[in-house]
Amino acid sequence: MATQKFQELIVWQKAYLFVLEVYKYTKQFPKEEIYALSSQFRRAAVSIAANIAEGYKKKGKADKARMMNISQGSLEECQYYLILSQDLGYGVNDNLKIHLEEVSKMLESYIQKILNSIS
Repeated sequence: MATQKFQELIVWQKAYLFVLEVYKYTKQFPKEEIYALSSQFRRAAVSIAANIAEGYKKKGKADKARMMNISQGSLEECQYYLILSQDLGYGVNDNLKIHLEEVSKMLESYIQKILNSIS
């Protein structure tokens, strides 16, 4: 059965859970990071789920795949922020890394499904 709204996509659900976890994680960052790393990290995480949602309604395969690829770019940005925040001593984030890897694999699979679809 085809989905009726973006919220039904498992990849979006997982990306959204990642956003919530990023907000919890960055809440513990030092106050001087509120307009720096914390803000950038949150915006990149939000962008993953937001671009999946936007791409969901695009009509053409190329447009859908492009929006999902933008999500992949934001995902890679988050990978970097995870490395940086851990190296700066802002806390262990292994669970976030695992969660992000899962979203990455699902997103790649979803893009392939879009590009290989008949319609």
